[in-house]
Amino acid sequence: MSELVNDVHSFSKPAQVRVTHLNWQAKVDFKTKTIQAQADWQILYSKGDTLILDTKGLNIKEVKVDGKQPAFTLGNEDPILGQALHIPVNADSKIVRIIYTTSPTAEALQWLSAQQTADKQQPFLFTQSQAILARSWLPCQDSPGVRFTYEADVKVPAALMALMSASNPQQKSETGEYHFEMKQAIPSYLFALSVGDFAFKPISERSGIYAEPSVLDTAVWEFADLEKMIAGAESLYGAYAWERYDVLVLPPSFPFGGMENPRLTFATPTILAGDRSLTSLIAHELAHSWSGNLVTNATWSDFWLNEGFTVYFEHRIMEKLYGKDYSEMLAALSYADLQATITELTNSGMAEDTKLKLNLVNRNPDDGVTDIAYNKGYFFLRSIEEQFGREKFDVFLNDYFKDQAFKVMTTEAFIPYIRNYYQSKFKISLTDELFDKWIFTVGLPEDCPKPQSLAFEKVDQALNSWLTTNELPSKTTQEWTTHEWLHFLNNLPAGLSEEQMVRLDQLGKFTESDNAEILCAWLVQAVRYNYKPAYVKLESFLVNTGRRKFLSPIYQELLKTADGKQRAQAIYEKARPNYHFVATNTFDAMLKK
Repeated sequence: MSELVNDVHSFSKPAQVRVTHLNWQAKVDFKTKTIQAQADWQILYSKGDTLILDTKGLNIKEVKVDGKQPAFTLGNEDPILGQALHIPVNADSKIVRIIYTTSPTAEALQWLSAQQTADKQQPFLFTQSQAILARSWLPCQDSPGVRFTYEADVKVPAALMALMSASNPQQKSETGEYHFEMKQAIPSYLFALSVGDFAFKPISERSGIYAEPSVLDTAVWEFADLEKMIAGAESLYGAYAWERYDVLVLPPSFPFGGMENPRLTFATPTILAGDRSLTSLIAHELAHSWSGNLVTNATWSDFWLNEGFTVYFEHRIMEKLYGKDYSEMLAALSYADLQATITELTNSGMAEDTKLKLNLVNRNPDDGVTDIAYNKGYFFLRSIEEQFGREKFDVFLNDYFKDQAFKVMTTEAFIPYIRNYYQSKFKISLTDELFDKWIFTVGLPEDCPKPQSLAFEKVDQALNSWLTTNELPSKTTQEWTTHEWLHFLNNLPAGLSEEQMVRLDQLGKFTESDNAEILCAWLVQAVRYNYKPAYVKLESFLVNTGRRKFLSPIYQELLKTADGKQRAQAIYEKARPNYHFVATNTFDAMLKK
């Protein structure tokens, strides 16, 4: 679909006046932790007399429309949405210029000292605009339903390199001046910038890795299959539309596993496991180049249309590269995470949030970033594939990505789209019941696909043997990947004794692990059973890791006891300066005294 829809998370009225192209001039100032910028918007007028942009915490210094200064106004401040910037325009208006400065506390921006980086030599800046944080560093129509192209000129300290979700340099500029172009139209949540002491190495002619110098070789080895992933994705669902696909490895404070900024995925260093076992995250971000970046959810209440398709695509890439049983391990872990999330939300009185179609009116769209959108969405699509055939579903997806490229999609438009497609192409009727039980009903349907992993069956046998003999022979575990260890740890029985915890730690060396996935799962167990030898590592992990996926289960486990709550609050006080706003927004509420 191409028509604009109402977005409750944006003040803008793009059906009246819409932005189409951005020319952005910016200077990054680490001393003041601000960006001084000029945004020149080309606009498309349809009706009305006002261009409305979203802002949050911006110091608007000057506004011009085709060189003339209008009487602009800022609306009342909303704690979630910020303020509407109203700029008078008419049918002849072409260029709107806004000169402004960001706040030192801009929610999208994280400023890191040299000490908070891997190399500890230079400061670091990265942005995280999803879902509605772009407005804190760019006055824009901050809705996923509005796309624009852009060019930018960015000035940074001479020792640093700037990168954006656009065409990027591969070497530092002596002057610290960088020019960028993004010729494909993107929504504002994909507008991204990072500044730091970067080096670059290619993986293939169209892909490569950016990282701090001390991290670069490790990352290049870890992501050696990057080109194979791109080629595998193209063989499934069509040509890659964004020219280059590079990955930037960020410092540990990055709040997510990855962010699918076009041409430049932002990735957490927590996936540098040393055995390439966590690279499914890169497959996920790559898959967003089709689902999300190419075909985008029109509003954040339709977030599953981005993430459900992407998880499905991710698992298909991993199956193509590493085999069915490997992808089934990933699917089984997704299923376990999904069940846990449904239980948690239901027990918290938020069962409505287990529907795929969410109601986020008067709520932060970040509330919808749960396993529901990702994994319930995945299993819904997998259920269509399994019920009516993979070959048919692949034909549908190829045409879907082609037909809807650079457009938006709502849940309400998707349902008739896929129904009409299956009816006209395959003479198959998709029933109301199918959509109702998956999209508009809480929980999981009884006929949800159940992943079958032979590898996990062997892990279950080893776990049962350990419970009986207290032994876990190394010959059994030496070939285990991260996924097998996660399945083992996540399925430990209740009521473990101190002796059993000690023995487990001796067998798996979990407290010593540098694998963030394994360590997180182990630390949850350590908190649950008051395993004190892990407490030093627990504090270090929480202070030095910003990825919300890992922080949430550990803090939640700590909060189950009075002593744990006290420990959590003490650790959080130390850790908070290292976290991005996305993380502190979650944990400030969770850990309030």
